[in-house]
Amino acid sequence: MTMTSRTAKSTARPTPVAALHIGSGDPVLLLHGFLLSPHCWEQVAQRMSAHCEVYAPAFAGHWGGPKVEGWALDVYALADQIEDQLDELGWRTCHIAGNSLGGWVGLELARRGRARTLTTIAAAGGWASPSLSQVRVGIKFASMIPFIEIGKRLGGAAINNVLVQQVAALLVTKRTSAVARRDLATTLTAVLHCEAMIPLILGSLRAPGMDDLGELSTPVRMLLAEYDRIIPNSVYATRYLRELPESADRILVHGVGHVPMLEAPDRIATLIAEHIYASRGHLRAV
Repeated sequence: MTMTSRTAKSTARPTPVAALHIGSGDPVLLLHGFLLSPHCWEQVAQRMSAHCEVYAPAFAGHWGGPKVEGWALDVYALADQIEDQLDELGWRTCHIAGNSLGGWVGLELARRGRARTLTTIAAAGGWASPSLSQVRVGIKFASMIPFIEIGKRLGGAAINNVLVQQVAALLVTKRTSAVARRDLATTLTAVLHCEAMIPLILGSLRAPGMDDLGELSTPVRMLLAEYDRIIPNSVYATRYLRELPESADRILVHGVGHVPMLEAPDRIATLIAEHIYASRGHLRAV
């Protein structure tokens, strides 16, 4: 299913989508984070659709996405999936923006020559493999499994519970009041319907680490969330800060959490669009 409008906003119960695909103009690929879905991009996609053709697909094993085959899944397999979808669209290259896991996949797609520009937002993957930091991330997400299993059994009672929504909001945002309850319910629904959690934890622990980023030729803008409680910048952004080319923009986005599209869609859409437009004339946005 492809959502071409925001009519779903009026429905009481969120429904899965294979991809958001709206607008016309420059091709822009938006990649969501681990456990989430294309819904987290709705507001940003709407803002960019006046000048861009926006495509935001669901990753394999995530709500609305293709089924996962086997017990392990990694960034390279997700990049293969997205490449196949880009080929179906006829997009040899496109502008890419990715949040968390989506930023990691975006870096891999840029390495494969599929990105005209790349904007990473609180990108995951900034650790060596194997490493203590990598294990810590795996343990952090694995510790969520019992709570997610309880949430699955409670269903709508958990998804629509104000306290549960606020706890979820505190994990991924700074200003919880800036996020509509419907968006929080949709986020929780995506988490409870994600089948890729264990396969991705296992696959990421087994997959080879990311190669050195210094030779990346794609124009990169790295956005760091000031209040990232999932993968704090002080630990997980240091490699990116060190290895990305000197020409890459490094921007700390103030007052936002790990998924800033939910609480600051105007700012995120502007930062992505600014990077896209600056690349046309080989200018750097400052």
